[in-house]
Amino acid sequence: MKFLLTAINAKYIHSNLGVYSLKKYAESASSGEYGITIEIAEYTINHPVSQILQDIYRRRPDIIGFSCYIWNLDYVWELVHDLHKILPGTDIWLGGPEVSFDARQILEREPEVLGVMKGEGETVFVELLTGYRLLGSSVQQWQQRRLEKKQEEFRTAEWRAFWKKLHQLSGVAFRGEDEGIQDNAIRAAETLSQIPFPYTDLSEMEHRIIYYESSRGCPFSCSYCLSSIDKSVRFRDLKLVKQELDFFLDRRVPQVKFVDRTFNCKKEHAMIIWQHILDHDNGVTNFHFEVAADQMEEEELKLLEKMRPGLIQLEIGVQSTNPDTIREIHRQMDLNQLRRAVKRINQGHNIHQHLDLIAGLPFEGYESFHRSFNEVYEMEPEQLQLGFLKVLKGSYMYDMAEKYELVYQEKPPYEVLSTRWISYEELCRLKGIEAMVEVYYNSGQFIHTLSRLMQELTDPFAFYEQLAQYYENRGLNGRNHTRLARYDFLHDFIRELSGDKGKYWQDQLEDTLVFDCYLRENCKSRPGFALDLTPYKDKIRNLVPEMRKLGRQVHVEVLRSKEIWLFDYRNRDPLTGNASVTQLE
Repeated sequence: MKFLLTAINAKYIHSNLGVYSLKKYAESASSGEYGITIEIAEYTINHPVSQILQDIYRRRPDIIGFSCYIWNLDYVWELVHDLHKILPGTDIWLGGPEVSFDARQILEREPEVLGVMKGEGETVFVELLTGYRLLGSSVQQWQQRRLEKKQEEFRTAEWRAFWKKLHQLSGVAFRGEDEGIQDNAIRAAETLSQIPFPYTDLSEMEHRIIYYESSRGCPFSCSYCLSSIDKSVRFRDLKLVKQELDFFLDRRVPQVKFVDRTFNCKKEHAMIIWQHILDHDNGVTNFHFEVAADQMEEEELKLLEKMRPGLIQLEIGVQSTNPDTIREIHRQMDLNQLRRAVKRINQGHNIHQHLDLIAGLPFEGYESFHRSFNEVYEMEPEQLQLGFLKVLKGSYMYDMAEKYELVYQEKPPYEVLSTRWISYEELCRLKGIEAMVEVYYNSGQFIHTLSRLMQELTDPFAFYEQLAQYYENRGLNGRNHTRLARYDFLHDFIRELSGDKGKYWQDQLEDTLVFDCYLRENCKSRPGFALDLTPYKDKIRNLVPEMRKLGRQVHVEVLRSKEIWLFDYRNRDPLTGNASVTQLE
């Protein structure tokens, strides 16, 4: 008997921790006694559904479980609707956050699905396998009778034992032998230290992010988040955590992403893990953490100052700086303390910080979001992500949709379309701003140009708003542009923006744009607004005699200010990836 655990990830570099954890837990608990082979199949939303269907068919599973999230649910439904056409006897089970809170409705709507595993799944999965073991070699006969609606011809002792097991199993909803739906209570949360380490062989994980958890649950009650449903935070034994981190470090994996909802909610736990990472740094592996920056104390900040540049990166959910919004979404945040922590970490220039905002929250209109954006922009994170509210089934936000006049997409990802405070038109404008922030700020490729612009412009939000309008007016949206083209667009926009500021201001900005252009890589084509270097060739050769031998490993640029800069791509900043620079004249 074969059980195929199937994950459809958003990108190739992502992996699905859930299916690996289920497989390892089941193998550990059963010691091979179930007579059931468990396989994992991972795909991405970029794979054609027909290709996924063919691969599943070749694997010939008796039972298949789909891991369901907002980014893959449409793909799952398409597969579910076609799967019985090619594998008519296969039992289909679903699991994951996107199906845990409306399992009955899903089973009423999707007759092909036999059942849903709700909530945390390790123990539920093992007990489900125990039920299938009761059917043993007769599982295919049973599936065929189910398919033909002739279960009454197969009322064996094994058959009765299987259904009894399902009826007693907490954490599942299923279609019963009489086609009625049984929706059992959700199971108690797992004890995290009893769940075995999910990885043994990382050969298939090359060039992918490895996901890891040292805790489950969240102490906060943010109304838009499903983690707020489970208030119990459970921590993995630190002795195990250290051993498992060493597994990654010894294999020099590029990145390990902790999926802990608030990694530093327990100071001692976070400090011990950070200290271990610092003490055993292999010079390669990067660790990603989602933290509450406003809860960081002096001892934590001092420890973070010691980290190698690029060793860790922090994701910090600000979401809004509007106090009414923060209060309404049940979020606890000391904005001033958050500012101080982010500034302190910035000063070390060794940790990448990623700050988040969410558009569409209650009491956050367009002007309020404008203010939130500017306040977070002033904190100077390496990345500023503009997210849009997802109204997740099971969340408090979902329950409050009518009160907030919250209109959202009918299908995943259930993204906000309008609220009492913000219109669809305004959210569309924010989408344009989001695109400009992603291209020009989050890429890190225009850092000096943007910094100089903001010295003159007092409203960053208005700048990106105007830039988004510039793209819209010229039909530049929805196309793939080269990196050099983006410099040209920004250059032309700046010339329009400069107005009567004069040639000196334009020359300064053009110099800065050229500087930024060569800071990241030695461009094959020169920007059209850069100086012609022909008159300076002899001078450059005299200043850098080894230029011909070094080739594209270095670049020398002459600016309108007559400054001459050497960009050395052999020695890059580990945090930004930028070349080292030396002023020659």
